[in-house]
Amino acid sequence: MIKAGIKLTLGLIILTLVGCTGYQLGNQTLFRPDIRTVHVPIVQSESFRRGLGERLTEAIVKEIELRTPYKVVDASNADSIFQARLVDEHKRVIAENQFDEARDIETLMILEVSWLDRQGQQLIQRTEIPLDEGIYITQSASFVPEGGQSLVTAQQEVIQKLASQIVAQMELPW
Repeated sequence: MIKAGIKLTLGLIILTLVGCTGYQLGNQTLFRPDIRTVHVPIVQSESFRRGLGERLTEAIVKEIELRTPYKVVDASNADSIFQARLVDEHKRVIAENQFDEARDIETLMILEVSWLDRQGQQLIQRTEIPLDEGIYITQSASFVPEGGQSLVTAQQEVIQKLASQIVAQMELPW
């Protein structure tokens, strides 16, 4: 009886291992295996606020290095090029007090992104309708000036969210 139980257990283990041979582990399975390196030029900014393009570029590069198997390199050594352009950036008042002073403000950024391989093929394919142009990513955050929050801290929150969302777009569709 014990030998039959051992044989059954071994059989189930072998069957399980054989049945899972197509599976892979790690974040490498979420990303394109044909791409190893990415070049990220400085984000072009349509905003009048200084330094947003550089801050966005830094956050995107850090997020790519942290969450993907890709290495960020210069243009001459890259398998692909990730480009982004800050199309719109503005803030708006969400709530005011009785003296028309802003109590809650929202900041919003819209990026146009494209990720191209060396042949010029778009690598981000997240829409059902193929786009000739880049894909637009929008993110916002609110802040309360009376609570000591500032536009800069809200912008940094938006930048972090955008970088995370961009890396999520670089994943292969399931």
